[in-house]
Amino acid sequence: MKAETLCLHAGYSPKNGEPRVVPIVQSTTYRFDSTEHVAALFDKPTEYMYSRFANPTCDAVEKKIAALEGGVGAMLTSSGQAASLCSILNLCSAGDSFIASTCIYGGTVNLFSVTLKKLGIECIWVKADATPDEIRAAFKPNTKCVFGETIANPALTVFDIEKWAAVAHEKNVPLIVDNTFATPILCRPFEWGCDIVIHSTTKYMDGHALQGGGVIVDSGKFDWVKANKATGFFADMVEPDESYHGLNYTKEFGNAAYIIKARTQLMRDFGCYPAAQSAFYLNLGLETLPLRMERYCYNAMKVAEFFKSSDKIASVTYPGLPDDKSHALAEKYLPKGCSGVVSISIKGGRNAAIRFMDDLKLASDEVHVADIRTCVLHPASATHRQLTDEQLVAAGIDGGMVRFSCGLENIDDIIDDIKLGLAAI
Repeated sequence: MKAETLCLHAGYSPKNGEPRVVPIVQSTTYRFDSTEHVAALFDKPTEYMYSRFANPTCDAVEKKIAALEGGVGAMLTSSGQAASLCSILNLCSAGDSFIASTCIYGGTVNLFSVTLKKLGIECIWVKADATPDEIRAAFKPNTKCVFGETIANPALTVFDIEKWAAVAHEKNVPLIVDNTFATPILCRPFEWGCDIVIHSTTKYMDGHALQGGGVIVDSGKFDWVKANKATGFFADMVEPDESYHGLNYTKEFGNAAYIIKARTQLMRDFGCYPAAQSAFYLNLGLETLPLRMERYCYNAMKVAEFFKSSDKIASVTYPGLPDDKSHALAEKYLPKGCSGVVSISIKGGRNAAIRFMDDLKLASDEVHVADIRTCVLHPASATHRQLTDEQLVAAGIDGGMVRFSCGLENIDDIIDDIKLGLAAI
């Protein structure tokens, strides 16, 4: 099935007389007929047993997202940050390192640079446009994975998935890609060599600013046994897990070892699982995702072109524009469109950017992006406020930058609103 059909039908197939819409299973617990049955689940988790691990409503949505990305399994989390955290912790422990592109979301930068550092895990930062040799040179003997973002938030740099995947696999480690802005409608990173995908489902997948969420998707393509033999890494993927009664993930679950390990170890201990009702709302968003992404991309291109025509704008960043620095990569990885987010830099810097934003009437100034309603944010003052000046430059951010997230309103109304903001400068 194509993406439009998967968004409606994947993950849940009602039987005769069952609800047509994914039901909300509002229960934390499940009843069993014997102690032996429960004990067997703590040897090998194959059924629902407690909603900190899994829930039927969440499971249906996990299966749908896995199908959309072309993966073997998925695990929902309570936020996109939780997905980023668990994707790394499923591979790295204290004393390990991993490589990340400098062009990623500011909150993730803080997570990797500060919080993981406190846990003894080092993030090695590499420029998004680094050559393969530069990426190779960044590797240390303890580097266990590589991380990038399909369309960087808010720099909108397009990540060269194929290049980074080639180097990661040469080093026998997996590539993790945050596919939040692209969604599987615009790009499926697994098709370009990526091994693990994450999303902040809070954004386009939900689309309606209803609830936070995240997801990790396992491609099932990375050979953990081969990598372990070559590097000695990932022993807890291929050897018995003493914290789960000696369960061997690769032997018991084959190419789904990564996502099962994430559930039985990290979700068990961190408990960052979403509520069934949150998954229900997320599913509603997924059902209209293809239609919405088409409109987002259309509106964003028109907005980007309008900003380009204004002499009050210093620069416009949108990969769909022919003169954008990421346009060639966008044509390769994002032929259907480049999402609904446009980044602009206003002449006059921070003060001019604030005047522009404060005079908008339709667009909301809010700490959000990828909503059905147009919204704006000043990254240097908000989401990336904790970054140093050097980190801001590396992330492609300056004081005059405004992240403009196009909604689904009529494009004429969005542009009329932009005219109000520009008139205030």
